[in-house]
Amino acid sequence: MLLEAKKDLTAFADFPHQHWKKIQSTNPLERLNRETKRRTDVVQVFPNPPAVLRLATAVLAELHDEWIAFPHRYLSNESMDALYTDDTIVLPGTSDE
Repeated sequence: MLLEAKKDLTAFADFPHQHWKKIQSTNPLERLNRETKRRTDVVQVFPNPPAVLRLATAVLAELHDEWIAFPHRYLSNESMDALYTDDTIVLPGTSDE
């Protein structure tokens, strides 16, 4: 099973060494889960499933707004520049051929 998943398990190695720790980390996801749990613990009992969905959506929207209002980079510009050595970006299906 691991041999079949080798390509997926080692995909992080295609990125610069500085990215490896952040790529393998689940910290952003854990933070989101903690915040959702904190908010649902306050309510404790939901009247129906759509109420849970509304709360989860509100948590996601709030965190999205926070990232927009206070932009910070999870991966630095310098380490991202290592991914793209050429300034030109060609999107699939848009080549000049």
